[in-house]
Amino acid sequence: MKGMIGIFENNYSRRELKKIEPIVDKIESLEGKYCELSDEELRGKTQEFRDRLKSGEKMDSLLPDIFATVREAAFRVLNKKHYRVQLIGGVVLSQGRIAEMKTGEGKTLVATLPAYLNAIEGRCVHIITTNDYLAKRDRDEMGRVHEFLGLTVGVILNEMSPDVRREQYKCDIVYGTNSEFGFDYLRDNMAKTKSERVQRELGFCIVDEVDSILIDEARTPLIISGEGKKPSKYYITVNEFAKKLKKNVEFEIDRDGKGIALTDSGIKKLEKYFGVENYADYENRDLQHHVTQALRAHFTMHLNKDYIVRKGEIMIVDEFTGRVMEGRRFSEGLHEAIEAKEGVKINKESKTLATITIQNYFRMYQRLSGMSGTAATEENEFQEIYGLDVICIPTNKPVSRVDHKDRVFKYLSDKYDAIIEDIITHHENGQPILVGTSSIQKSEDISYLLKRRGIKHYLLNAKNPEKEAKIVENAGKAGAITIATNMAGRGTDIKLDDESRAAGGLRIIGTDRHEARRIDNQLKGRSGRQGDVGSSQFYVSLQDDLFRVYDSEVFNAVFGKLNIPEHDEIHHKAVFNAIETAQKNIEGNNFETRKNIIGYDDVVNKQRLVIYEQRNMVLDNDNVHDSIISIIKNVINDLYNRCNNGEESSKVIKKYVQLLSKYNITSEKITEEKLMAMKKEDIVPYVQEVTLNKYNNIVENYALYEKEKSILLKNVDEKWIEYLDSMEFLKEGIRLKSYRQQDPVREFQIESSAEFNEMISCIQRETVKELLV
Repeated sequence: MKGMIGIFENNYSRRELKKIEPIVDKIESLEGKYCELSDEELRGKTQEFRDRLKSGEKMDSLLPDIFATVREAAFRVLNKKHYRVQLIGGVVLSQGRIAEMKTGEGKTLVATLPAYLNAIEGRCVHIITTNDYLAKRDRDEMGRVHEFLGLTVGVILNEMSPDVRREQYKCDIVYGTNSEFGFDYLRDNMAKTKSERVQRELGFCIVDEVDSILIDEARTPLIISGEGKKPSKYYITVNEFAKKLKKNVEFEIDRDGKGIALTDSGIKKLEKYFGVENYADYENRDLQHHVTQALRAHFTMHLNKDYIVRKGEIMIVDEFTGRVMEGRRFSEGLHEAIEAKEGVKINKESKTLATITIQNYFRMYQRLSGMSGTAATEENEFQEIYGLDVICIPTNKPVSRVDHKDRVFKYLSDKYDAIIEDIITHHENGQPILVGTSSIQKSEDISYLLKRRGIKHYLLNAKNPEKEAKIVENAGKAGAITIATNMAGRGTDIKLDDESRAAGGLRIIGTDRHEARRIDNQLKGRSGRQGDVGSSQFYVSLQDDLFRVYDSEVFNAVFGKLNIPEHDEIHHKAVFNAIETAQKNIEGNNFETRKNIIGYDDVVNKQRLVIYEQRNMVLDNDNVHDSIISIIKNVINDLYNRCNNGEESSKVIKKYVQLLSKYNITSEKITEEKLMAMKKEDIVPYVQEVTLNKYNNIVENYALYEKEKSILLKNVDEKWIEYLDSMEFLKEGIRLKSYRQQDPVREFQIESSAEFNEMISCIQRETVKELLV
């Protein structure tokens, strides 16, 4: 089946590439024409293209000339001319697709083509990189090509002030990381005045390392947090309780290692420990929440894998890249539970001020595209979530790297012995070696074993990211040994010297198979760039996390029948099949997790867009008086409907007048007696008329137009923050409904819709109350 799927994928790319070939032929045929132009004439093409577009010429007919212009400019400025495969990649990106291009194929240069084309069309172009270093590097180098052609190029860096960011966003093309762009979007929608906003519209986006950003990071939403209440007393006491629990006796962990719950025995122990009669009672909701987070902190979150401790602070480590996720905190009290576990200061609980998933942020761009060396294995997810197809671009030169069959052992210790021998053997030959590990702890284990042998090496992980570029730069030198977590300097090529090539090129050693095949392919792809020689070898033991996470019982049953030798290498086909099965199943589980996250956020996203749209309308209008008038009318009508529940009219009127008074809708003309004497259908219009006459006099006398705006914004922001907080609790509670065969996302949609409508009413009521005080 795998072979058939691969054939279909390749056939699809082949068919699409055939359609692109004539376009590339045309671009290459224009080389002679454009190389004869002076710098001034070449630069003048930018305005010419804009004029031709305005006159009605189609972009498809202009594309060959536009690409030929950029190609010639790159040659003059950088002494680099786009290869044919890079031109193909540029066309794919300009069509709003993903180009899979192997490591070393020059993806950074490829991006100059569609970036220029979309800037010519008038779209704001954002180019996403995985870190600030690459954003600045690419802006400084590739930006020269666009500046030569008369475009402006900016970059967004973490330390930049809002004023500097605003100026950078005015540029035609802007480089930066996904988190910087995403957080700026959220901050813009928290701005108190329109002058505080920094971003322009979300036009065309090119995502470099698209799989890393749109898939790996998509499990962690972007969250802007504010300081909340003091840490709960429960963090310390529940932490002490969690330490005493026994796995598979008082708590159980799901086979994927992420879900965790107390057993009946554990619940009895908890009820005795905390002196509660029934742990499941609603009144124990706060305790339930803290126990869940403490269990996760102690038994599913691991030091030097999921997080590190740096200067007394818990720092999240991205499990796929190995990078520290600066400025991020685990949500829902998990971060505080880990702080209690590690004995560091427990910070004040954070309150979510604004949040959005990676998926929903990037889906707002008018046109989205991406590049990666390893995207094809996730093609279904790119298509289903983002509507993006993947086109596999051939390499400029044939790949000469030799990928060896996995070496498999029963025990971890035997695997490590074989890895060290492999390193020593190839090091003695003068080959550069890159050892890839799946966690910080494993990188340090290998480093320790090499130190015991007195073997010099470099260690690259989330604890020393500042050395990343320098270490990667030297990783291709003869005899260099580099141990790296998955971060492995993505975005920076490992270049070989002549001595390294003669020794056999870069040797890749994978210390285990990752949960995702794509991550393994990324590691292999570090070697063999641009036709270079090289080799890769992965090592696996039956004690690896891969087998534990998927289904250890199933695999133990299979392996128990194979008569596996104690310390010899294993060659059974069943073991190799098991590795592939485990990876595919875990990939499927992870996809479902991300779909689940976006399922919930899709509901909130529709509501978020409504709030942000209304909020921006308030910011962009100098006068919101007409909107306030409508709000006052709505509130008066809504309050009456809340009272009109079928009771006799005297009771309805009594409640109505009390409610009106609660929100400062008062007048000597609005009395129970006056309203009782009126027809039902005349009551609301009468109260509206009296109130609006009174309010308009206040506004005219005290010039409250600016106050109207600020009070409305304040209430929108306060109630939206409260709403986001309530949605977290709703999600946590509603997930239990999945065990009752109910669709939790559907239930969430129904309940959140009712809460959202009530929030809108609350915003209006509180606004009226403050304005009529």
